[in-house]
Amino acid sequence: MRKDSVRPTDIKLHQKSRMLEVAFDDGGHFNLPCEYLRVYSPSAEVRGHSPGQEVLQVGKENVNITNIEPVGTYAVCLFFDDGHSTGIYSWDWLHHLGTNQETLWKQYIERLEKSGHPRKTPK
Repeated sequence: MRKDSVRPTDIKLHQKSRMLEVAFDDGGHFNLPCEYLRVYSPSAEVRGHSPGQEVLQVGKENVNITNIEPVGTYAVCLFFDDGHSTGIYSWDWLHHLGTNQETLWKQYIERLEKSGHPRKTPK
């Protein structure tokens, strides 16, 4: 792990709103939707084993997190109600997702539309 890595100061799961709230020691504070976390899972299942092997995640509008488990002192494993549980979300990855949320979300929506799977309104 890098010496200048950020560390969380608070993590709260809001299941009703399907949101993970994460605060970091650099002052960053993010509300990350479960859908967003699921489609940007760092798992090989989603990201592939090398660039260009990413798998577009569709139909994740209503996904929720059912459990969060620490992984050492550097990450958490998020368990989703669609059965996905292989992504290890490092503090740096969560911070990256929070910092770049607007851009990454827009890219995801564009990829969905281009693939013929426009995002449905969550229930």
